[in-house]
Amino acid sequence: MNSLLRLLTWLSPAFPVGAFGYSHGLETAIRTGRVTDRETLVEWLIGLIDHGSGRTDAVLLAAAHRGEDVSDLATALSPSLERQLETLDQGEAFLIAVGRSWPHPDLPRTAPYPVAVGITAGLHGVPLQDTLTAWLHAFAANLVSVAVRAVPIGQSEGVAAIAVLEPTILVAAARAAASTLDDLGACALASDIAAMRHETLQPRLFLS
Repeated sequence: MNSLLRLLTWLSPAFPVGAFGYSHGLETAIRTGRVTDRETLVEWLIGLIDHGSGRTDAVLLAAAHRGEDVSDLATALSPSLERQLETLDQGEAFLIAVGRSWPHPDLPRTAPYPVAVGITAGLHGVPLQDTLTAWLHAFAANLVSVAVRAVPIGQSEGVAAIAVLEPTILVAAARAAASTLDDLGACALASDIAAMRHETLQPRLFLS
């Protein structure tokens, strides 16, 4: 029960990592007409979770949970400057907040966000698959929140999108729980290019 409560807290929108300020390139996709409604949003997110950064981050989280040192690898795999800043800034903020309320002598001072979550969950005995499920849900929910504000699609459509994503999240979490670093690999080029183009997008609401 403690594990569930901690996951709910650590990956809550209220946890002070500033996730609400990042769109992961989705703002560009919305601005260019790639994402315009619930259906295109779900398609975009399934691509990320199955083939893109969601998949990569889940594999890295699992490795960190097992105690593997993957911080440098996770940083190097960021496909753009904004994505790198997004993961590093949120990871550092996450570790600061965790360290204040759930201190552990082996917590690092900084790490990319999925690595920080994996290390923290591993050190505190939170089961890997539960952590992955919560991580992927939080990842998707934050991007749905971006679409609610920026398309906008409205809260009811946002909730419906999260409901549609449930099977994708569960399968991806189970796959990542059994993964090794040999399973790293992504092919979500439209998202990566959108993240790169966001660096010069004006005006914009989000940091990435």
